[in-house]
Amino acid sequence: MVFAHAWPPRVAAVSSPRVAIVAASVCPPKRTPALRVAGASRSTAPARLLKREDYLAVRRGEKRRGRLFLVEVLDRGDRAPPRVGYTVTRKVGNAVVRNRVRRRLKEAVRVHAATDMAAGHDYVIVGREDVLTAPFAQLAEELGRRIRVKRRDPGSDAK
Repeated sequence: MVFAHAWPPRVAAVSSPRVAIVAASVCPPKRTPALRVAGASRSTAPARLLKREDYLAVRRGEKRRGRLFLVEVLDRGDRAPPRVGYTVTRKVGNAVVRNRVRRRLKEAVRVHAATDMAAGHDYVIVGREDVLTAPFAQLAEELGRRIRVKRRDPGSDAK
């Protein structure tokens, strides 16, 4: 009977002395904390919408249209942290283009618009192709403005 290893041998251990020491060690290597840049604030992204049912529920909510994207907003009626989802249709382009649009939108939300989101709301941002050509500052400003907009009361326009 021939016995084989339950795991593949570590080939990388031969390539450098540091890797060989880490590979031979039983203890995991110590992690050094990352250096923080002075004056840089650590912003956190809101929670993500992950289920199809959540996306479909937000479609019933308010729609805020813009040149760069469409923002759909749903008030869940609770005080939980806001959640956000991103959608980019195939009309925008191939997978590479769609992922670039999605990454720009995610970063704009993380850096600028996350603080503008109201608790107890779900947001779905539907990206358009113009997101790629717009300057990032304009994208972030437009996103913040669309998220902050409050729906007017139909009775408030009466004179």
